[in-house]
Amino acid sequence: MDINKIKTLGELKAAGYQSKSIKEEVRDNLIKQLQDKSDIYKGVIGFEDSVLPDMERAILSKHNILLLGLRGQAKTRIARQTTQLLDEYIPVVTGSDLNDDPLNPLSSSAIDLIAKHGDDTPIHWMSSEDRYVEKLATPDVSIADLVGDVDPIKAATLKLPYSDPRVIHYGLIPRSHRSIFVLNELPDLQARIQVSLFNILQEGDIQIRGFKLRLPLDILFIFTANPEDYTNRGSIITPLKDRIESQILTHYPKTIEIAKSITKQEIRVSEDIKEKIVIPELIRDLLEYIVFEARESEFIDEKSGVSARLSITALENLYSTIERRMLMNNESTGTARISDFWGVIPSITGKVELVYEGEQEGPYNVALFLFSGAIKKLFTEYFEHPDAAIKREEKDPYGTLRAWFGAGNEFDIMNESSHKDYEKLLEAVPGLKKVITNRNIDDAHTHLFMEFLLHGLAEHEVISKEIMKRSLTFRDPLANMFNEMN
Repeated sequence: MDINKIKTLGELKAAGYQSKSIKEEVRDNLIKQLQDKSDIYKGVIGFEDSVLPDMERAILSKHNILLLGLRGQAKTRIARQTTQLLDEYIPVVTGSDLNDDPLNPLSSSAIDLIAKHGDDTPIHWMSSEDRYVEKLATPDVSIADLVGDVDPIKAATLKLPYSDPRVIHYGLIPRSHRSIFVLNELPDLQARIQVSLFNILQEGDIQIRGFKLRLPLDILFIFTANPEDYTNRGSIITPLKDRIESQILTHYPKTIEIAKSITKQEIRVSEDIKEKIVIPELIRDLLEYIVFEARESEFIDEKSGVSARLSITALENLYSTIERRMLMNNESTGTARISDFWGVIPSITGKVELVYEGEQEGPYNVALFLFSGAIKKLFTEYFEHPDAAIKREEKDPYGTLRAWFGAGNEFDIMNESSHKDYEKLLEAVPGLKKVITNRNIDDAHTHLFMEFLLHGLAEHEVISKEIMKRSLTFRDPLANMFNEMN
């Protein structure tokens, strides 16, 4: 159908156009996408076997949908990408209030236009992008905002009584006729405002003041919400929940690999910076381990959740930390270090909601606890546990390091030291490189793993680690104690 040639209602009829409800429209397009094995929700990673099949089943059932999950679980992204299931264009009566279908007009303005002009009624074509309406539910949202109200200025201008439907100023929901309407953070909507949605969802009615209105609105509703017990801000009232046919539970990435894929996809770092800075897989793994630690931490409210935005902003800050170090040392390239993670702490402290015990520790210390826990878990994926190593009859691989630190030696590293100084300092620790050499590690990342080994031994209490503002110090705790006594 050549939409450029169809400008009137008569031409639309002659072309044989047939109207569909929006739920039939997205259902038919989904069927085609599934048969063609097309990727409907591009960029939504980790939901292939859970959330997305539930979405597809709900659409096939012509349901309104509630996406329920903690923050940072791609709920809004899924809602926005559902527009890909809309037809590219649909016909609309030009000058109508509610995106009226020329073959099934709804508003009084469209009905009057068709009665006056007949087949000469002008139409225009509305794109799928214009058929998406999104509203963030806040406590100050009113019924007038969502549903509508009487417009006294319109009544006075047109010299109409308030009983005339033409004096109504329609809200967002009626103006979303034949569109997808997304209401984010539904529990934040006051209970009395949620009640106004009952009839719209069930019968398609809207009630404005004292008007007797029956508008069979054609809308696909998608609501997003955190679990009801997330905070004391509010909840979804039970009768409204009952009217939303499909409730779909979202979740956080279940594996480190999925989490890394999401972070890599979402970070906003220029290609120029990515070419200059190397982030080894060890560092990417460690960053995601921090997020997984946060979701299990006793200091963080599990009902609040830990958004995927934590790892995204943390990786962006990591790039910036390395870039700053490169600028300070006049270096053209850089590689991530373990000590660079001190630059991502601001990305952690602002992304977690602490319980009472966490507040007592303080956000900074909680971030350090997460960092320590992540290193401890990741360490045993690359190196033998120090306790297991010392119990074996064979030679302890960490024996030289234990002896060197036990003799009272210390290792200091500046966070902003140059690449040459960084390598020189690590090379000076006896037995450190030998432990790395015996493992299958890329030569380019040898020094990173040497530093990682020191951090891992510190977390397993073989040596101690002291964190200063601009440096780290590793030492043997007992030797240090005796030195202080002497």
